[in-house]
Amino acid sequence: MKKNSPTAAGPTEQATTEQRIDAINQIFALFRRNYHNQFFKAFSNETDVNAAKRLWMESLRRFDTQTLLRAARTVIENNEFLPTLATMVKACELASQQGLPDAHSAYLEACNAPSPKAAHHWSHPAIYHAGKASDWYFLQTNAESVAFPVFRQHYAAVCEQVRLGQDLALPQAPALPEKSATPVDKATARTKMQDLRKSLEL
Repeated sequence: MKKNSPTAAGPTEQATTEQRIDAINQIFALFRRNYHNQFFKAFSNETDVNAAKRLWMESLRRFDTQTLLRAARTVIENNEFLPTLATMVKACELASQQGLPDAHSAYLEACNAPSPKAAHHWSHPAIYHAGKASDWYFLQTNAESVAFPVFRQHYAAVCEQVRLGQDLALPQAPALPEKSATPVDKATARTKMQDLRKSLEL
């Protein structure tokens, strides 16, 4: 897709249009590299490619260029097949949600978060819920090639909930028990210790 020639449009509008054209060109280049055979099967010639670019640019005009590029990278991380325009729209809607990192960044945060997980300061609650659904032990004891696809699937499902407006809450971090103001009776403590020794046959 070629950039517009100078017109009566103002400089700001023209610059925005050029940025959008650049973004669409980058996206299609990204798809061509990642879905090589599928891409050339869908777009057999330059005319088809340009027609598709014009359609995508018109249909995705409500999204800013950064959202478009973020969504394209999410698509290639999560889809084995060349995405349709409908798939790209959904990815853009998801990418436009504030604070949602990409799947791989979310996976790394889930794996590296210390225990207890509920006490960790998550960059987004979706990561906690996806990690919990994936099973923390599974994430920490399996190679990324095994664990990431599982996490990615759960994360996509949780992100879809966020896109639909569901409010994801984080669990309350367990509070430390308050120090008892009443000292423990020594006789009672001694009795309990003796009972414990007997039960353990010490």
